[in-house]
Amino acid sequence: MRCLMLLTLTILTSSILYAQDSTHARTLQQVQVTGIKTVRGVGHMPEFKDGIIYAGKKSEVIIVDSLDANKAINNTRQILGRIPGLNIVETESSGFTANGIATRGLNPTQSIEMNVRQNGYNISADVYGYNESYYIPPMEGVQRIEMVRGAAALQFGAQFGGLVNYVTGEISQKPFEFATSQTLGSFGMYNTFNSVSGTFKKLKYYGFLQYRNLDGYRPNSQQWQLSGFGKVQYEVTPKLSLSAEYSLLQNRIQMPGGLTDSEFYANPKASTRARNWLKSPWNIVSASLNYKPSEKTTISFISTYIFSSRSLVWRNEDGGPQAQDTVDPATNQFVPREVGREFMHSTSNEFRLSTNYRLGARTSTLAAGFRAAYARFKRQGGGEGTTGSDFDLSITGDWGYNLNFTTANLAPFAENIFRLGDRFTVTPGIRFEYIYSTASGYKETEGVRQAPDEKRTRTFPLAGIGTELKTSGSTSLYANISQAYRPIDYAQLEPFGVAAKIDPNLKDQTGYNSDLGYRGAVRSFLNFDLGLFYLAYNNRIGEVIRKDAASGQDFAYRTNAGNSAHKGVEAYIEFNLLKFLNERSSYGLSVFNSFAYTDAKYTSGEFKGHRVEAASKVINRAGVIFNSRFFSSTFQVNYTGDAYGDAANVKVSSNPIAGYIPAYTVLDLSASYRLRHFGLKAGINNLADKAYFTRRTDEYPGPGIIPAVGRSFYVGFTARFD
Repeated sequence: MRCLMLLTLTILTSSILYAQDSTHARTLQQVQVTGIKTVRGVGHMPEFKDGIIYAGKKSEVIIVDSLDANKAINNTRQILGRIPGLNIVETESSGFTANGIATRGLNPTQSIEMNVRQNGYNISADVYGYNESYYIPPMEGVQRIEMVRGAAALQFGAQFGGLVNYVTGEISQKPFEFATSQTLGSFGMYNTFNSVSGTFKKLKYYGFLQYRNLDGYRPNSQQWQLSGFGKVQYEVTPKLSLSAEYSLLQNRIQMPGGLTDSEFYANPKASTRARNWLKSPWNIVSASLNYKPSEKTTISFISTYIFSSRSLVWRNEDGGPQAQDTVDPATNQFVPREVGREFMHSTSNEFRLSTNYRLGARTSTLAAGFRAAYARFKRQGGGEGTTGSDFDLSITGDWGYNLNFTTANLAPFAENIFRLGDRFTVTPGIRFEYIYSTASGYKETEGVRQAPDEKRTRTFPLAGIGTELKTSGSTSLYANISQAYRPIDYAQLEPFGVAAKIDPNLKDQTGYNSDLGYRGAVRSFLNFDLGLFYLAYNNRIGEVIRKDAASGQDFAYRTNAGNSAHKGVEAYIEFNLLKFLNERSSYGLSVFNSFAYTDAKYTSGEFKGHRVEAASKVINRAGVIFNSRFFSSTFQVNYTGDAYGDAANVKVSSNPIAGYIPAYTVLDLSASYRLRHFGLKAGINNLADKAYFTRRTDEYPGPGIIPAVGRSFYVGFTARFD
């Protein structure tokens, strides 16, 4: 079903409605309709929804069901590509379970600068200690994606990148509904997605299972994954509802390794590793309570428990990508592989209260709450594995490192919408963070066993303010500024392997985000959001290339490389020509353009004036959409500008993480046809078979260049029964 508007009903003021007798009138409460208004499935959040304030913030909403895209493999550039400036690390087929994203020149690897949520709760292992996203729900099970830029830090956390929230499918109002989607594609891809949903009296339910198998674009990149989700919601009374959710991800991925520059340009499909494997179960349990004691007030509480692990066996990064994984003639065997294991347990509890209250002649809105979280993370690695080629986690001897980390976090927050007149709002907010982290265990470095015993306490406030002026019923000017903070995480303190080294005097990172923009819609034919931004990032942690005095080899050194400033333009515009000519037309012909220019440079330190790592100056995605009642097709052009792998901006280096990342243009074509309960879908990704890459790595899953996927095809069908 094509979703063009999601509605929530909010009772605000009073009006006059006529009674049956036209000579009399009664004063009743007015119902004002507000919600997520979208044109062709792309729009922005209302000023207030579900106890959360969005007034004055830059936000985007993507209605997933309205898109022509390869959802079977979560093609991020097709699904989220209309968000201006979205930088995507396309590594899902080479050892990662999900592509990473970021905006405004931030690091997109595993979305570590983002606050990643599902249905409003965190789904990364540890927001402050290990904020890497190895799980996102399959896009066929997602109804919409909500994104709020850096100003989201006050209500969701201290992150620089903002919020991305994946909202799972709608619950059917019928007693039972079954939907299925079957997809075949290039490189041995088969994906099956099946869901059930329904409402029976006070009980509502929704669940899905997805299984995907893929041989992979490159040799030695076979993978399979099973994703599951279940939700049960019970309406105790009209004012009180309870719900519980469970999410599951299980996978096994073969990692084909990284390439040197010469290897990539000779053959981007080459593989340097055949014995590298990853396996992980990911489990998330969530329970929530929503209570509405009055028409003005809502109370919500959500508790989440994540228990997951990740296991790897691989030919490690010693020698870089040029080191061949071949049989040693002296022993007639491969070298032993390295084994690593991670165990993640975290709990998070969030309480929110929102209320509308009178302040003078106007209604103001308060949203306040707190977050209490605790995470345990165990990392074991450097164990000597077998000389075999299968997935075997056996080790000989002891672990090279066996580390235990914990993070405790308490954070109260509050924001308030002050309505000054009918069109103008001011929204100040504050958040106070308390973080207590520990590190223990041991790590061997060059034969010396070190036993860290570290305890760190941080307390800091974050403040911000947003304003919005409604210039018409569907357009507005907005501006905001909000502080941000990112503490040193586990990955920055402990490199995964031995090819990287860290500065023992690393400092936490601080800064702020600001926006100024104009957005809105004109009836059903024009949708736009034009804005400027400025992001300050102090004590930025980056990769610096140093030379080893003994060996003369380059190595990556992780340190506070300096302060950086990120400034630029973000613009989205979509125009429907046929709707402009005839708003009642059953056909549509839209042209859209999502453009961002980002000037992200170091402003202090050794690399002052250099570009920030992975920060492309220009990201531009444009497309044409044709749709009728039953048919829809989208052609999309994706351009991402060049970038560098390290703060020194070197173009060539013996270190696998350093070097030039060239600009690239990728073409995608997708189409779908729907008739009542059935549908067909097909498409071509990377139509011109462009050879490109989006990331260099010093360790897992490389080392070296991780190529993106070349031309691929997919075809499938969908069906819905009730």
